[in-house]
Amino acid sequence: MSDSRLTFALKSGALHLPQTGQIAVFRPRAGADLSALPRERVEIVQGNRADHDAWARQGYATNITPPEDFATALVLLPRAKAESKALIAAASANGGSVIVDGQKTDAIDSILREIRKRAETTAPVAKAHGKIFQFQASPGCFADWALPPVTRLESGWITAPGMFSADGPDPASVALAKALPVKMPGRVADLGAGWGYLAFHVLERQGVSECVLVEAEHAALEAARQNLHGGRARFLWEDARAWNAPEPFDHVVMNPPFHTTRAAEPALGAAFIATAARNLASHGTLWMVANRHLPYETPLREAFGEIRELDGPPGFKILAARRPRGQSAARKRR
Repeated sequence: MSDSRLTFALKSGALHLPQTGQIAVFRPRAGADLSALPRERVEIVQGNRADHDAWARQGYATNITPPEDFATALVLLPRAKAESKALIAAASANGGSVIVDGQKTDAIDSILREIRKRAETTAPVAKAHGKIFQFQASPGCFADWALPPVTRLESGWITAPGMFSADGPDPASVALAKALPVKMPGRVADLGAGWGYLAFHVLERQGVSECVLVEAEHAALEAARQNLHGGRARFLWEDARAWNAPEPFDHVVMNPPFHTTRAAEPALGAAFIATAARNLASHGTLWMVANRHLPYETPLREAFGEIRELDGPPGFKILAARRPRGQSAARKRR
């Protein structure tokens, strides 16, 4: 296996780490190659539950927020440029050395140009369709790149930078909310709940005793707490793909994600469908929406005995699935 950009750049001397002090690594995805860093000095800063837990299982120190003091920082650029700049601002807040690593598709070239206007950078190392470079930050030099932890939209919704649909309700979620029945008696789980748009509309339905929001992104869940009021909403920072509820639900609603990179990954939605089936009671119903081109029919047939499509906008398919074949349904039938 060839060296990662980080390993290659450190081995070649293009990047340098201080001899002592903590190394804060911002938003690394599970599977990123951090083997060139001294593990005992690394603290992972990651608000995505799946990635957070993956690093914790490997023995890394993990946190949702940056440590108060660190000698150097490594920022692995996410897809959203505004979030990338906010991470660089956080990494630069105390001054010190900052390493930035990213793919061309994640705007690494644009970020490099903008940083060069404010700080002197090392020569970038180009490898595997991306670049990595280092600069010495002075405290506050990127303060204007910082973003508030939450944003209040003109519509009144509270979101957070970098999260899915941060500028307003996703059209697919709007379509599903309109298609939900007037009465939804019992307990409801919202998988991949985001900042709470669907859950808000679920709680307006008659008979809902509880709505549990299951969301992997910590910032999105914190925004949801501010969008929903009253005692019937419960908030879980969990990876919906692996989540198992102690008791089955009467309904599951979801607008599942279909990419972690820029390419569509239908397996994500299939994993959400499997989670819905195993957490529904035998009489329960899954209500879901998806872009029409996504091939979810096979995993739905594998997980449910009855599937029907509801009326909705042309670009989406809104589906109701009953008779789950999951573990909770089997337990309920016994």
